Amino acid sequence: MTPGRLGGILGMPPTPQGTWAAEALYVSPAALRRGEPPGELAGRLRALPGVAEVRVRANGFLEIVVAVPGELVEEIGPAPVRPPEAEGGPPWSFTPGTWDNPGFVVGYAHARAVAVQRWARELGVAGRFRPELLDGERDRAVLRLLAEAPGRRAGRDPGWASYAEQLALAYHDAFERAPALPSGGEEPSPLHVARVRLARAVRDVLAEAMAAVGAVAPDRL
Repeated sequence: MTPGRLGGILGMPPTPQGTWAAEALYVSPAALRRGEPPGELAGRLRALPGVAEVRVRANGFLEIVVAVPGELVEEIGPAPVRPPEAEGGPPWSFTPGTWDNPGFVVGYAHARAVAVQRWARELGVAGRFRPELLDGERDRAVLRLLAEAPGRRAGRDPGWASYAEQLALAYHDAFERAPALPSGGEEPSPLHVARVRLARAVRDVLAEAMAAVGAVAPDRL
């Protein structure tokens, strides 16, 4: 179950909450906005494949736990080109190339995600994408941030710059500690395939966020 599918059912994108370390949780006020008893909507959601649990809060909001959070990358692709959300150019620069510079952190994350696609082809990382393998702590941290993208697109104040910085930091951590590519004499595995697909999703969402603030996403830095 993905945020896009949930949004189609709820009539609005659900909001991811928590760290997703233990459970991939979304929250939605859809029942209240539709004037529908929360328990009835919760019951319909529980019957859907990919929904692990649905809880009703005292205030009528629904808590929806999805079984396989990695499925969300399947609905992420290159974003359509659209004009920047604000005039005046991007809020940061890719130079200087230091970790203290948020612009460099974001640009370098995109360049790394692009490079992973190229290196994966060279190393023969290929096969069927198995989203259930994206279950490690750092994979889930990246997924948690990717899950925000649909809601930000629909929001009046998406805050793409700060979002890109958060996603970039999470991806750098995953790139270094949960590698998408085999090393040494290691053979490519289904987990590598899944993480390469995750990197592609990061690449696409970062490119969208940078375009929204007037920046050109760099392929190399």
